[in-house]
Amino acid sequence: MRRGAVLQIALAVVVGIAAGVGAYTFLYARGGSYLLDDPAACGNCHVMRGHLDAWAKDSHSKAASCNDCHTPPGLLAKYAVKASNGFRHSYAFTTGRFHEPIRIKPGNADVTEAACRKCHGAIASAIEAHADRPGERTNCIRCHATVGHEE
Repeated sequence: MRRGAVLQIALAVVVGIAAGVGAYTFLYARGGSYLLDDPAACGNCHVMRGHLDAWAKDSHSKAASCNDCHTPPGLLAKYAVKASNGFRHSYAFTTGRFHEPIRIKPGNADVTEAACRKCHGAIASAIEAHADRPGERTNCIRCHATVGHEE
């Protein structure tokens, strides 16, 4: 077989695999829903369904969507986090390699902490003003881990 024919076959296989993965992601796994700001997208995965149901009952559901707390501000930063999380989550859920119940990773905890402070910064500052060690920052999530997700 000529080298050109082999390259064409290899290219066709790669394009076919990419098209198959893309179709799976955007059709079966509802990948397009993650591009929007609809909290229902978070319920696409069965491990998140309880979190979505709990959020719907929580007071934060009237003021904040999932993206308000779990993605940073700014279009580029928001979609960079969504893409990174989407890849890691789809890999983990497809392979079954995730902790159950699901746990927040340090980088995502930092994003959520910043979101807490965006809305509740005055409260956090007032608490920090009375810290045992001057300059010590509180960690909102440490005490309020179930906010928005209490079941």
